[in-house]
Amino acid sequence: MAAEAEAEAEADRKQRRSDRAGRPRMRSPGRPPVARRADQQRFWAAISRGPTSEDAAVAVGASPAVGTRWFRNSGGMPSVPSVSMAPPSGRYLSCAEREELALLRARASSVREIARRLGRAPSTISRELRRNAATRSGDLQYRATTAQWHADRRARRPKTAKLARHEPLRRYVQDRLAGAVAMPDGQSVAGPRVRWRGRRHGRRQHRRWATAWSPEQIAQRLPLDFPDDDAMRISHEAISQALSIQGRGALRRELTACLRTGRALRVPRARARRSGKHFVTDDVRLSARPLDAATRVVPGHWEGDLILGLGSSAIGTLVERTTRFTVLLHLPPMTGRGERGGVRTKNGPALAGHGAEAVRVAIVEAIATLPAPLRRSLTWDQGTEMAQHAQRRADTGLPVFFCDPQSPWQRGTNENTNGLLRQYSPKGTDLSAHTADALAAVATALNGRPRKTLGWRTPAEALNEHVCSRRNANVATTP
Repeated sequence: MAAEAEAEAEADRKQRRSDRAGRPRMRSPGRPPVARRADQQRFWAAISRGPTSEDAAVAVGASPAVGTRWFRNSGGMPSVPSVSMAPPSGRYLSCAEREELALLRARASSVREIARRLGRAPSTISRELRRNAATRSGDLQYRATTAQWHADRRARRPKTAKLARHEPLRRYVQDRLAGAVAMPDGQSVAGPRVRWRGRRHGRRQHRRWATAWSPEQIAQRLPLDFPDDDAMRISHEAISQALSIQGRGALRRELTACLRTGRALRVPRARARRSGKHFVTDDVRLSARPLDAATRVVPGHWEGDLILGLGSSAIGTLVERTTRFTVLLHLPPMTGRGERGGVRTKNGPALAGHGAEAVRVAIVEAIATLPAPLRRSLTWDQGTEMAQHAQRRADTGLPVFFCDPQSPWQRGTNENTNGLLRQYSPKGTDLSAHTADALAAVATALNGRPRKTLGWRTPAEALNEHVCSRRNANVATTP
């Protein structure tokens, strides 16, 4: 009986504390987030400058895994840029102010004294202590972390997306985006079966067949199909957010496979503008190439590229800018390729024959046969096969310079030579069928053709004249 009386008395005390709190005991809405809203604002500000989600997360003090989660859950872009990226206006209490408020409250300071210390109205402090305090114990217990958590949760937009609440509009958007492809008689064609993996489709992979209207086409077509129904209106940005942002409750994420890009995540503008490879620095860009390379007066400046064929086969081409002399690189599959025996090394070199290591070895072997005056520079595009250009320069002494992205005209001589080479190695053929001796014979044929730009001399003759003239000049100046 004594135990029951003590339990009833404790329940009465808790009820009196709850009555003093002014609101019922509140259950926890879940685990607090790993970072505050201000941290996510700084994360998206970093993303807007172009780094990866992992690097942006580390910059704001979060783990790389958390940054990846934020990026994927938001579809690659801030869900509401006008709100989430806006700096604090000062109208509401900041996290620092809530921390100071908690310390003053623990010292039993009055509401008006706290208001004077923080430079806020007493009503603001009183409201903050009531609205954002923890009440799980039945009493008002103010803690800064809990108060900031409640404030961030309350600041979320509770508005339901239009596509989630408007069934006819959602059905119209889904039909134009992911509707089945049909023959002229109306019979649908399924196309290849493609499993959605939550990421962009791979290269040379089947795509899902669908009507595949773009979000902008859908948004602009609605006024034509429903001129008198203002409810059948939506912006293309709302459609894109419904596809890419998790938790919008409107369109399934797998419908991103029906977009023309096939991207499951949107690409921030700064990241899309970022061009070039990580191994291309300012000192190896085309602007740093010697000026005599552009004049074509002094031989020894080369242009290079790869031509690709079936089965990841490739041939490397080197063309001298002044004489148009051509050297072909034999790039057979490296030892260890799956179907040809051997063991593939994890994170090892590419075995297709035109990876960075294979191209480096082939260029070093070809350049080593040339005299030193003919090894002045090499111009290449920004392909990953040139990732080891620093090691190549150390081996041969030949500096490598890179063209701008999507600028093949900066290697015009090489592009023209590749077109000539396609007479012997057409597109869509297996280039690995050509042996090293066969490629040497083709190079000899190209170097033996008269060229109009050389005064109808052949590239071999032009190169030989330059070599002989330089040799004679060296002999004449010898004391």
